[in-house]
Formats: sequence, structure tokens, C-alpha cells
Amino acid sequence: MAENENGQEKTEQPSEKRLREAREKGNVPRSRELSTVAVFGSGVAALLAMGGGFAARALDWMRGALTPDPELAGSPELLFGHVGELIVGFMWILVPLVVVTLLACFISPLVMGGLNFSGKSLVPDIKRINPLSGLKRIYGPEGAAELLKSLLRVTLVGAAAALFLVPGMDRLQGMLRQPLEVAAGNGLRFALWMMMATAAALLLLGLLDAPYQKWNWRRKLKMTRQELREELKESEGKPEVKGRIRQLQQQMASQRMMEDVPGADAIIVNPTHYAVAIRYGADMNAPRVVAKGVDQLALRIREIGEEHRVPLVSAPPLARVLYREAEVGQEIPVKLYSAVAHVLSYVYQLRSWKPGTPRPQLRGVEVDEGGQAPGGTR
Repeated sequence: MAENENGQEKTEQPSEKRLREAREKGNVPRSRELSTVAVFGSGVAALLAMGGGFAARALDWMRGALTPDPELAGSPELLFGHVGELIVGFMWILVPLVVVTLLACFISPLVMGGLNFSGKSLVPDIKRINPLSGLKRIYGPEGAAELLKSLLRVTLVGAAAALFLVPGMDRLQGMLRQPLEVAAGNGLRFALWMMMATAAALLLLGLLDAPYQKWNWRRKLKMTRQELREELKESEGKPEVKGRIRQLQQQMASQRMMEDVPGADAIIVNPTHYAVAIRYGADMNAPRVVAKGVDQLALRIREIGEEHRVPLVSAPPLARVLYREAEVGQEIPVKLYSAVAHVLSYVYQLRSWKPGTPRPQLRGVEVDEGGQAPGGTR
């Protein structure tokens, strides 16, 4: 079981934050076996596919290089430039092969989890040159795994070469009786196909190594329960800070509610403990709660409503149910449509009432509370 520096067992899977920080530092899963077979196999495949073109250009280059130039005999100072041109010409022949192998370098990172560029990985790390850490890697589980991979590599490559070489011994012996140019071409093709067989063996090793490297990378990033708790505490914040943030959020929500009270159609009260302000407009499907509160907050809603002449309607059961089941900014529950419509009808009658005529009266509002309000019925 993996342990940290304090000897605690790392039993928890790494969090997303730990994985992200590891990638930012350049610590990502990598498979050298997969990188090797990608570059080697791509190069061999390119030679097999473009071998004829390579051979023709190489032959032309060799003829030019071995053909005597009369100007060089009379002007030795031109020899240096001539050699430079020959080197550039030979390298130009190899450009397609170099491009293929360079592109193949990106295959392994893409398979292992994507490309990752990090400047932090270039910063020297003292732990990497620590002799004790080096000895631990050599004689620890990682060293045993590398030894096993080395033995497996030798076995696979040797088996692939033997399976290809043994049946081809007759072909190799037949080349001794062939013309030099024909024998050279056949020998080159034979060597390329044997290297392709070797690449197939290395591919098998790479396919075994890639999942192991991903597993080992996550194993090293495992966390102890204490580390996980500290990270959760850090990400969520300290309790006192969270409490202060929650308090500020409640204050802001209360402030927004108070700003909406003057536009309410009615404030339903109980008669002092609860206060729920509702509003209904032509653009709404149903009345909405714009503010609600109990005790001191209810008193403040009543005061603001009185300042802006918002009707106060005493309907204790309805006030309790609205407070308990309706959220600020949302429509009232369907089961309260009838009771709220009764209240709004009464309010609209008050608006059209004229002194000297009988004042409208609110008859009893029937509401099934379906339970007791918080803190008991008040």
C-alpha cells in the first residue's frame, strides 16, 4: 500500500484538483515503450512505403558524390563548399523520413491522455537527483517493473526476429548467387520486414505498458484520508467564512425582497407573526410571492407595505401555508389558487370602494394547512 512522508496509507483515489495540479506541473502518464514503437514503427513503415523513392534519390546522390569534378582539381578552395552541398543534399533526401518520425512522437502522448505543455516541468527538482530516491526507484517496485519490462522486451524482440529469420535463411543464402545490385535490394527489403516484425513485438509491449503507466500514475497520486479532508476543507472554505458569506447572501436576498414589496398587490398576514407579499399581473400565469418573512422580517414587510399603501389582509391559515410552501419569486402552489384569488378579489374591491358606500368585507378564507407551521401555530 502506498504511503506518504508521514507513513500514512494512501487509500483514497486522487481528486480532480490533485490530478489537475499534477498536469499543470507536467506530471502526466507517459509510456516509453509506446513512444519507442511509435517512432520506430513509423520510420520502418515509411521506409517500406517510400523505399523505392529513397533508393533512387540516394543512388543519384551517390553518383554525383563519386563523379570527379574537374573544377575541384584546379581550385581546392572550393572543396569545402562542395562537401557542404553534398551533406545538405543527403539530408534533403531524409526529410520525409524525419517528418514522419517527428509526427510519430505525438502518437504516444495523445494515446496516454493528450498533449500537455508545462513550463514547471523545466524547473530543476532536487528530489529527482536525490540519491536515496534513486536507490528507492531502482530497488523498489518500480525497479522490479522496469526489470520485468526489459526481460519481456528482449524475449519479444528475440522471438519476433527468430520467427522471421529462421524461415528466411534460404533467401539469405540465395542472395550470395545474385548480382550485387539485386542482392543489395533484396537484402534491404528483408531487413526492413524483419524490423517491421520487431516493431510488432514492441507494439505488443507498448500496449501492455500503456495501461500499467496510467494505473501507476494514479497510484502515485493517491491521497490519505487526512489529505482529502484538508483539500475539501480548503476548497469549501472555513466554517466561519462560509457562515459570513451565507449571512451576506441572506442580507442581499432580504434587501431584494424589500425592494419588491412596494409593487405587491397585497400582504397576507397572521396577523403579526407571518407576512407574505404577493403580486399578480397580466403577464403571469398565476400570482407570485415577492417577499415573505416571520417575526422581525414580517414586521418590516408590514411597515414597508403600510408606507406604500399596500393592502394588509389578515388570513392566518393562508399566510402560514404560503410561507411554508411558496418560494420567493415563484408562483403559488395550485392548491392555493382559489384562496389567493379570493383575497385578490377582495383587494380589487377595496381599490374601487368609495366612501359612503358599504365597505367590502373579507369572508373566511378556507385553507387546508396540511401540517403545522414552523414553530407551531401562531
